[in-house]
Amino acid sequence: MSEPFYSDGRLYDRLFPASAPAVDFYRAAADRQGGRVLELGCGTGHKLIPIASDGHPCVGLELSPAMLAEARRKADERGVELEWVQGDMRSFDLGRTFDLVIIPANSLLHLHEVRDLVDCFRSVRRHLAPGARLVLDVFNPRVRALADADGVRRRRDALSFVDPDRGVVHVDVAETYDAAAQVTRGRWYFSTDDDADVVVAPLEMRSIFPQELPLLLSLGGLRLVERFGDWSGRPFTADAAVQLCVCEAD
Repeated sequence: MSEPFYSDGRLYDRLFPASAPAVDFYRAAADRQGGRVLELGCGTGHKLIPIASDGHPCVGLELSPAMLAEARRKADERGVELEWVQGDMRSFDLGRTFDLVIIPANSLLHLHEVRDLVDCFRSVRRHLAPGARLVLDVFNPRVRALADADGVRRRRDALSFVDPDRGVVHVDVAETYDAAAQVTRGRWYFSTDDDADVVVAPLEMRSIFPQELPLLLSLGGLRLVERFGDWSGRPFTADAAVQLCVCEAD
């Protein structure tokens, strides 16, 4: 059966377990900035629960009820208090400002239209306290990989994981790239040794190219202050896998 990609928080966590370097980077950013932290597209709380456990007042905004439910369960299990809000990162009003806003793990790339990205940045701008910062990460598009997205279903061995009920789960992905929209459109197939395609989930992600990102931020009232190419803080280069961006109000 086909279902939304983010309809099962536990499946998501097994497929994409928390990255320690990424979590450490955002925890350090929260410690440096101090004050209240808002995460947009908080998912199951990979970044925000550790930040809240460090003593920062935190709010997580997420569109998917299933992902929020798993985030709440994990926070409660660990005895960490923070606020969860179901909402759309394109347009939200929390009635307060924050000292740090984060959009990790390519969450921004679920917004495909320029107007949606700009609306998101404008909403962020309205929620920034004086001296606050926005920190986000998105992948650095690789033209060769985009060109190779030919719609053929292929096994992704590196993404295989163990489900306590199903055993080893294999992941196949078929993707095409819409160059005009800058959107990769894919279908993800999850199978076990006994059952094929127990879950089939569509996933569409936008690409944001390096020279495009500062312009989008500017249209939203923000400016790019620093851009790193990895979690250790190395400078961004053409061959970097990630664009790790630190932004301020313009």
